[in-house]
Amino acid sequence: MKYMLLIHSGAIDENGGAAECTVQDWMDYDKAVRDAGIHVSGESLADLVTATTVRVGPTGERTVTDGPFAETREVLGGFLVIDVPDLDTALDWAARCPGSRGSGAVVVRPVADFGA
Repeated sequence: MKYMLLIHSGAIDENGGAAECTVQDWMDYDKAVRDAGIHVSGESLADLVTATTVRVGPTGERTVTDGPFAETREVLGGFLVIDVPDLDTALDWAARCPGSRGSGAVVVRPVADFGA
């Protein structure tokens, strides 16, 4: 079953990266996921200042604003889609993710399978 790991960072360092882990931590985790044969897809997102939010009102009017302007300090830093047997295995991989450390969090959601 496919699961999406939404990687949130609570603390950002001066370079815009997650403060509680290193680039090497991410490289090691990526290698472990690939070596386990569970990697489906994944990307790191560009700096938050490049984000744009689009909302469409009830009459169809479009409003575009800079940034997400979320009421939280957490920043969505990227995502990973893995294909594992069950939720428990997905949770184990989420716990191994460097993004789950310290002030970070990884949200695990199953990918809908409309063909089933």
